Amino acid sequence: MTISAPFIRRPVATTLLTIGIGLAGVLAFQLLPVSPLPQVDFPTISVRAGLPGASPETMAATVATPLERALGRIAGITEMTSSSSLGSTNITLQFDLSRDIDGAARDVQAAINAARGILPSGLPSNPSYHKSNPASAPVIIISMTSDTLNRGQMYDSASTVLAQALSQVEGVGEVSIGGSSLPAVRVELNPTALNHYGIPTSTVRSAIATTNANRPKGYID
Repeated sequence: MTISAPFIRRPVATTLLTIGIGLAGVLAFQLLPVSPLPQVDFPTISVRAGLPGASPETMAATVATPLERALGRIAGITEMTSSSSLGSTNITLQFDLSRDIDGAARDVQAAINAARGILPSGLPSNPSYHKSNPASAPVIIISMTSDTLNRGQMYDSASTVLAQALSQVEGVGEVSIGGSSLPAVRVELNPTALNHYGIPTSTVRSAIATTNANRPKGYID
């Protein structure tokens, strides 16, 4: 007795079974998840540099170009894009899938340090980098409210406490804060008094910048 013998003797049951299997296959095909492209996260690092008041052309020529030359020597880069705007430059580095993101970040930091000597001396701070893809949307958005603190105080707490803690969470590439600004002191000058004493505004600016210098405390050997 062969396996096909019962199906040959019962053609009606065989037909109904075939139709049932076909309908089940059609229904299962409709429920299959289909992805047009594979979900691949390329190792991406974003480098940012700022020079207040510089035009986009100046940022591209004096900041973006030296950084691109230094960063272009890093192994494993598959794509490098940059954009310059008023006082800001953004460079996005995309690495090969086999490249470790932590090792790439160390190479990026070394390249930034190597390019510091050919960058404009007026940069308020060294270029920074983040291990995140600027094309990706935020994973989570947190809002803060308070009945006792104003917006400036909440922004200060979010910047100095909450953002620092979230940045240390494993897997977090970047924490950005918006909605207000840090507390600041606005200095209003009296042009008549400055002219009387012969003090230019550049001298006042230099005095304020020197008094409020933010310098590293100590060193690491």
